[in-house]
Parts: sequence; structure tokens; C-alpha cells
Amino acid sequence: MTARILIIAGSDSGGGAGIQADIKTVTMLGGHAMTAITAITAQNTVGVQAVHPVPTEMVVAQMDSVLSDIGVDAVKIGMIGSPETCHAVADRLQDLGVRIVFDPVMVATSGSSLADVETVRAFDRLMKIATVTTPNLPELEALGGREALLRMNIPLLIKGGHSGEDYITDRLDLGFNQSASWSSKRIETISTHGTGCTLASAVATGLGQGMTLQQAVERARQFVRLALLNAPGLGEGHGPMGHQHVRAEPILPGPTLNQVTVGASDYAASVAFYKQLGLTQIVDSPDNGYARFEAANGATFSIHSDGSVAGGAVVYFEHWRLGEWCDQLVKAGVEFDQLPRGEDWGWTEARLRDPHGNLICLYNAGEMRRYPPWRL
Repeated sequence: MTARILIIAGSDSGGGAGIQADIKTVTMLGGHAMTAITAITAQNTVGVQAVHPVPTEMVVAQMDSVLSDIGVDAVKIGMIGSPETCHAVADRLQDLGVRIVFDPVMVATSGSSLADVETVRAFDRLMKIATVTTPNLPELEALGGREALLRMNIPLLIKGGHSGEDYITDRLDLGFNQSASWSSKRIETISTHGTGCTLASAVATGLGQGMTLQQAVERARQFVRLALLNAPGLGEGHGPMGHQHVRAEPILPGPTLNQVTVGASDYAASVAFYKQLGLTQIVDSPDNGYARFEAANGATFSIHSDGSVAGGAVVYFEHWRLGEWCDQLVKAGVEFDQLPRGEDWGWTEARLRDPHGNLICLYNAGEMRRYPPWRL
């Protein structure tokens, strides 16, 4: 069943953050996005020019409309609009019995304020009913700090993007000495508008799909980073991310078929043939006898003329939790030619053979999926 995700947030006319980023994220991750818009903003990549809060009764009416008919599996809350709306939303959600992700939006990426003091004070109501609250470092400080929030039994996903460090560390802190953290090299880009909205919506989608909180966060972080790498570079300021270019395959919970490599006796002739079929060549390495092509749906196909796949084919399956998958296969008695290891081209790859002897590669491309150094 498709996960039903209710998004309670403001609209961004520039399409980079808010409801627009939320809908893109939920859709790309396979969920169904529903909305209760709390505010209409006039904004672009350089700032927020105007904000018009939606009346509280209309926000609640939107919620009731979709809840009474379609139902909901998880909720994401972003820009809330006013303290009255904050309390009304909390009243409506507190007995709903679904998982809630609260992104305590206070300031836009451009620096414009999106919540006044009274609205921020009302955030306590939402934090107390949320499965997890996702503040960045300035928001965390404005909410009273990590220790104070944990004493209130508020689960936190603390985002480290504002740290200024070369490596960004995000910390999931659930109290009772339960925590997890992830650290990744900072992606140098100014196309960061909507990162917080995207992360929170991705987490909510994962929770709605039945993932654990840690699994949902891991997938959400990967989605955000791939969307940053795919940013189209629009606008004069902090531009939107590239949600629309992130393929869902590597961040689904199970194995996905990515590509097949076949042998080639004549490299140039094979390249010409597959181009003639309408495939787009994305790798051209004649010295290694290797070429890779991409189909219109994003799947890839490759040829190798060095004799390594003579008389057969190599099939590639990707899994975003490769290590755990391979551990399960080993316990089930599957024999590997190569257990997971990091390769020079940035993938982690394991190799085994099917009963017929065909080579099977199990891998996780991570962020190298869309940005291999040898891509044309």
C-alpha cells in the first residue's frame, strides 16, 4: 500500500522549500503527499518578500478533509504560521496515533524570519507529540538546547549543516543513552534551499512506509545529498535542490536491478550498435574496453570487450544496506567470490555466481551513483 503522508507547512512560491519541496520528496520516495497549507509566501532564492498566514480554521479544515477520507500513515510539520495554528494542529494530532516529524522552521535559508516569538514558544506542544523533532543548530539553541529538550523527553534529529565544518554530522538523540550519528563531507554548493524541509519529509515518508526511525533517517540523508548533487543551479541566491533527478532505486529497502554488462568482440561496433538502439552513452573507456549506456528510464547497460564477460553476462543488483544484506546471505549459506569491499571507482561491491556460473555483482554506489568521475 502506498504510504499516505500529510504535510502541514507553508507554500514557497519559488518551489525550493516548503510544501513544494515536501511534495517532491514524498513523491520521489514512493509516497502519496497530502497537504494542509499554513501560510502563503512570496519568496525566491534571495529572500522572502511577503508572508500571508492561512487562518487556523482553514488549516484544520484541510487536515480534517484528507484525514476523514484518505487517511494518513505519517505526518510532517514544517512552517506553522501562528501560535493559534500550532495549538490547533497539536490538538488535532495528539490522539491520531501516527508517527510525526516536526521541523521547527524559524528562518528561511535566505535569512528571512518565518516564525515570531509567540509561535516559537508554542512549538513545545508539537515537540511533545512528535516522533522526532529536526532542528538545525541555531534552531536547537533557540529551543533551549539539547540537554533541556532531552530532559523533556523530546527525541531529536540534530542537523549539523550550520557547523561550518568540512564534515557535517547529524545526530539522532532519543535519550536514555540511545543515539546514532552520521558524518559526511560537506557538499560545496549554494543550492541549499529546502534541505531541512526535504530531510524531514523524507524521514516522514520512511516512517509511513514502515521503516525504523534510524533507517528512515539514513535514507533521508542520502536523498538530500543526492538532491544537492543534482541541483539545477537556478536563481541568483540559494537555489533549489534537484529532487526530480534523484532515482529512487538505491534508497529502497530491498535489492534493485540496476544494470547488465555483456561481452563485446568489437568495441567500436558495439558502441555504435547500442547508440543506434537509442541508448545514451555515459561512459567511454576504449582503453579498458568498457562503455556504459543509459536508457530513458534511468537504467544503465554496459559492454566490456576485455574478455572478462566472454560467453556470459554480469548482472548488477544495488542495495542501500549492502553489508546487512550480504551478512544475511552468508548466514543462509550463499558463497561469495568477494565479500563487500570499497572499489577505486567509489562503489562498495560484492561478487558471487548463480548456479549457472553467471557473475552477480551486489553493490552500493552511494553518492557515486550519479557522479562517477568517468561519466561523460
